[in-house]
Amino acid sequence: MRFTSLFLVSISVMLITVCCNQDFIPVGDMMLSDLNLSTKREIAPAFTFQEKLDKVQTNGLPLVQLGTINHPVFGKAEASFATQLSIGNNPFFGDHRQRFEEEENPSDINLIPENEKVTSVVLEIPFFYNQNDADNDGVIDSFDTDPQDPQSNSDSDELSDLVEFQSGLNPLNPDSDGDGILDHADDDNSGYDADNKVYDIDSIYGNRNASFDLKIYELNYFLNALDPSTNFETTQAYYSSQDFYEQGFVGEQLLDQRITLNFEELRFNYKEDDPETPDVDETTKIETRLSPRIRVPLNTDFFQKNLIDLEDEDVLRNDAAFREMLRGIIIRAENFSEDLYMLLDINNANITVFYEYDDYNTNGTPQDITDDSILKSEKEFVISLNGIRVNTLKNSLFDAAVEQRIEASKSNQPTDRLYIQSGSLYGKIRLFSSENQDENSLINNLRTKNWLLNEANLSFYIDPNTNFPQDLIALRLYLYKFNTGQALLDYQNDGSVSNFGVNSNKKIFGGTLEYDDFGKPFRYKFNLTSHISNIIRNDSLNVDLGLVVTANINDPSLVKGVNPSLTKDIFFPLSATLNPLGTLLIGSHPETTLEDKKVKLELIYSDF
Repeated sequence: MRFTSLFLVSISVMLITVCCNQDFIPVGDMMLSDLNLSTKREIAPAFTFQEKLDKVQTNGLPLVQLGTINHPVFGKAEASFATQLSIGNNPFFGDHRQRFEEEENPSDINLIPENEKVTSVVLEIPFFYNQNDADNDGVIDSFDTDPQDPQSNSDSDELSDLVEFQSGLNPLNPDSDGDGILDHADDDNSGYDADNKVYDIDSIYGNRNASFDLKIYELNYFLNALDPSTNFETTQAYYSSQDFYEQGFVGEQLLDQRITLNFEELRFNYKEDDPETPDVDETTKIETRLSPRIRVPLNTDFFQKNLIDLEDEDVLRNDAAFREMLRGIIIRAENFSEDLYMLLDINNANITVFYEYDDYNTNGTPQDITDDSILKSEKEFVISLNGIRVNTLKNSLFDAAVEQRIEASKSNQPTDRLYIQSGSLYGKIRLFSSENQDENSLINNLRTKNWLLNEANLSFYIDPNTNFPQDLIALRLYLYKFNTGQALLDYQNDGSVSNFGVNSNKKIFGGTLEYDDFGKPFRYKFNLTSHISNIIRNDSLNVDLGLVVTANINDPSLVKGVNPSLTKDIFFPLSATLNPLGTLLIGSHPETTLEDKKVKLELIYSDF
């Protein structure tokens, strides 16, 4: 229970009185009972307004979005991206920094022309995945029949998950090695590799088996880190509306390939057999394991002339010089067989350039050149996709009803519905607003009451008549101060942590999707006790609130957004730009049949 300052003062006075009395009286047995407190509830009014962003800042995001979703409510969402590349400082290829070492040691016979030649180039962009294992039984929670019980039996054989995990077996397969003998009766499961991992891939929407054309191009637009319009004194913002491909900033094509996604662990064997282990053929053994990812080949000639052939040139001096020449790449996905929308782990993405070169081999006799030879050796060079990245996010074919509500809000008319979609549509909430009385009058009236506010909840109900796809409904919403983007006090004070991922934290503050008794999405509820108490008891301003989707409730950081109905750029929650999800809510002025589901600010208080 939360107490107002008035109540605390009252208790303090009573305690002082008791302490000064020689006949000690048990506080609570008599004195508190005399207060005759009773708990009551009251519904305060709130107005809702529909808002829309024309564009939002998308450089500096922690992930990238790629794909297409055709939504029955929000229309078509498309995503592509452009990114700079990073090579580090002064890289060289082969065994020697060729030009300078030859000049310094002209008589060194090892310094032959290495003739580096690119053999293959691979782009890798990992998927996000979940490896949570609450009971540490070797089975991730999403595949575990009971994530809280290590003795659960997820493959329904005669061995528990924990026993199979500790025995190097597969807890998700009753016959780990596939020899037809179940694990509990099998004396030899050596055919199963216990290091193999099963991944629970998340952040993929639509049909995971859809095929599409993945296209990658050279970017010919220089992404400047500083804003020339401010004399390069502030950082440059790049927006979701910028499409460098459609604007024609396209160079050579690096890939045009039809692909489907692979969600299996990637495993690569050793390339050569070790002659010192005659009993083992290393080429049958796994050397490298990678989490599931997009992994595609790129144009080798492009990286030969734009990287390998430029060894010791000034353009490879550092990232800044390299980006003046090769400004980045554009990655697009087109012609989907079915809807597919991906959130990708761009921070761990890279391009690996594999090349061979001439290697001078002394055969272990550096003083005897008669047995020297020149062999082909192999190396690789990794380019990271770091630097400035810009996600192009397009939303088109909105339902006409959405535009009507946006127009109504421009004239300060509250709406019957709130369309909330990541990166585009959001809500504005005005508390204590009523057709019959202005908000200041309502607040002043509350300030005259002798209430002890215990709890304040703001609830938003999902439109029961919508055909909203459940796999695209937002699992979490976020409330903040509309004009500044700042987090509310209730959010800041909530340190609660969940075992179900970062977007399930801050449960007390709320905003989590709730379901009814039939398993249907029902509402989102926020606890605003501190915020409302400050308005009523501490004369805080009753500011408008913003309502958005959030992909990470732990991240209140802000980016710039452009709302055409406002005179300047706004501050918009970054986490409200990171997925294609959304929701359709009943607003403050619905039709009569939905009056019971309009936005509600419930005040729970004690009166005496």
